[in-house]
Amino acid sequence: MTIFQQHTSLKPYNTFGIAVKALYFAEVVSLSDLQELLSSELIKTQPLLILGGGSNVLFTKDFEGLAVKVSIPGISAVDQGEDVIVTAGAGVVWNDFVNYCVQHGYAGVENLSLIPGTVGASPIQNIGAYGVELKDVFESCTGMEISTGISRSFSHADCQFGYRDSIFKNELKGQYLITEVRFRLSRVAKINTQYGAIQEELAKRGISKPTIADVSAVVAHIRVSKLPDPTTIGNAGSFFKNPVISASDFKKLQDDFPETVHYQVAGGKVKLAAGWLIEQCGFKGKVFGQTGTWKNQALVLVNHGQATGQEVYSFSENIINTVEAKFGVRLEREVNIL
Repeated sequence: MTIFQQHTSLKPYNTFGIAVKALYFAEVVSLSDLQELLSSELIKTQPLLILGGGSNVLFTKDFEGLAVKVSIPGISAVDQGEDVIVTAGAGVVWNDFVNYCVQHGYAGVENLSLIPGTVGASPIQNIGAYGVELKDVFESCTGMEISTGISRSFSHADCQFGYRDSIFKNELKGQYLITEVRFRLSRVAKINTQYGAIQEELAKRGISKPTIADVSAVVAHIRVSKLPDPTTIGNAGSFFKNPVISASDFKKLQDDFPETVHYQVAGGKVKLAAGWLIEQCGFKGKVFGQTGTWKNQALVLVNHGQATGQEVYSFSENIINTVEAKFGVRLEREVNIL
């Protein structure tokens, strides 16, 4: 049964730890809860906010509507020869899902270890790290249309995945609530250690033939060393996307800044390291009031205790403008601003 609360603090439901309230709040732990919610009067009259792990949002003010925390549980697997279709409820913590797959020998998500958030948010954002994106292992997902309560299955093609992007952030934004996601993983591991940091850490550990458990452990170690724990200091992980520019624009940039950190990507384009750009502008580890950047990774903005969302937003604007003035590259926020 869905219970609606009023004037509920959202501080426990966002990893930035911003102290804002929702006019109404409800948590759904089953499809029946969700059906009840979608037939309620509140859903018809109030603005709606769907929350997973709250790890990709910055609240700049109270939410004057209905905030819904999705906590649908469950993980199951079906063998298909060498492949395995693993289904997870939208409320499953992403890293719990990764750990389940690694422990069962299901390869494909080990490079995505320790990414904050929930399974339900993963296809919306097309999460990615260390050479792997959600789209590489995605089979399909089920979403319930908010206006009708009708479930629909979305194939890989339906989702229109892009860099930290999908149809759920564009054409279908706000229209569906994802209830479960299916992944096509493999019992035959194709180890991806193309990122230098992974190779270096494996070498330190004397591992020449890594397993998926080795890769998962190394990725988790790297993330912990670079990124702050949201339970001890508020943050939403990487605040900005790594900008992708044309080869010709990169050539001009490299002429002025030969040491620019970059990666070749599809279509002859070049991806820049947003953290490096920000660090070159002198922001790494800086504290501005109650906010600032993390000491080990300039790409991460943090809440040093009592920051408001507006304070963090204004600081991010300062970074965007400074980077653009120096490099001619405009950063785009990865975090959703509310």
